[in-house]
Amino acid sequence: MDTGLSGKTVVITGASGGIGQEVARQFASEQANVAAHFCTGQDRATALLESLETDRKIVCDADLTIEKQVRSMFDTVESSLGSIDVLVANAGFWPPEDKPIYEMTLEQWNRTISVDLTSVFLCVREYLRRVVEQQVQAPAIVMIGSTAGHFGEAGHGDYAASKAGLMHGMLKSLKNEIARVAPRGRINAVCPGWTLTPMARKFAADEKAMKRALQTIALRKFGKPGDMASAIVFLASNQLAGHITGQTLFVDGGMEGRILYREEEVDLSEAI
Repeated sequence: MDTGLSGKTVVITGASGGIGQEVARQFASEQANVAAHFCTGQDRATALLESLETDRKIVCDADLTIEKQVRSMFDTVESSLGSIDVLVANAGFWPPEDKPIYEMTLEQWNRTISVDLTSVFLCVREYLRRVVEQQVQAPAIVMIGSTAGHFGEAGHGDYAASKAGLMHGMLKSLKNEIARVAPRGRINAVCPGWTLTPMARKFAADEKAMKRALQTIALRKFGKPGDMASAIVFLASNQLAGHITGQTLFVDGGMEGRILYREEEVDLSEAI
C-alpha cells in the first residue's frame, strides 16, 4: 500500500532507542528522507544510519531540553534535507527505580518532566514555527504517549504525569492550533503498552512481573517495536490517515487497568 511518504522529510527524536530505530527503518522503507536524532547511543545511531534503506538520511545529536540545541538540530535537518513534513516526538525517559511521590525528590520530578514533556514542547514549537516559515501544506506530528498516562503508574508518578499531559492537554490543544497555521495539519499520539525494548530489559528479566502484566492484556502478548512503528507511520501518512487528528491510538494489545486472566491462563512462551 502506498503511504505517500516517499520524498517526505521526517524527524524522529530518540531514534537510537528500540522503538525509534524501528520507526526510522519503516520510514526509510517508504523512501522518506530520515533525520534520526539521538542524545545518547552514538554507536547505535551510526549503525542505524548505515542500515537505513534510503539515500537521503542523517543523524543529529541534541539535548532536547535545551532550546538552543533544539533550534540547531532543526537548522541542520533543513539545510541537509529541506523543509520538514513529519515530526515523530519519540524521545523519552523511564526512571529505572520505583519511587512513590512521597519519597521522590524535586530533582527527579523536574528531570522527568523536562525530558518527557518539556522536550516535546520545545520540538513541537520549533517545528510549527518552521511550518509557518516554510508554508508546509500538510504537516503531521506523532507524539509517543504511554499507558502510564492513561491508567497511572504507582512508583512512577512523574512519568505518568508527563505522559498524561502530553496525551491529553497538549495533544487536544495542538490539534486546533496546527490547523490554524496549516489547514491540513494534523497531530496524533501513539500510546504503547508493555513493549519489549532495551529500555524494558529490567522488566523482561522479572518473570513474575511479566506474568502480572500479561494478566491485564486481552491478547496475552507483549508489543514489539515494529507494532509501534507501523502505527506511527500510519498516522504520519496523509494518504492513510489524512482525516485523523487529535487522537491517541492505543497499541497495547487491549490492555486494561485490571486483571483479565488468572495466572494459569497466561503463557510466557507464547507472549514474546
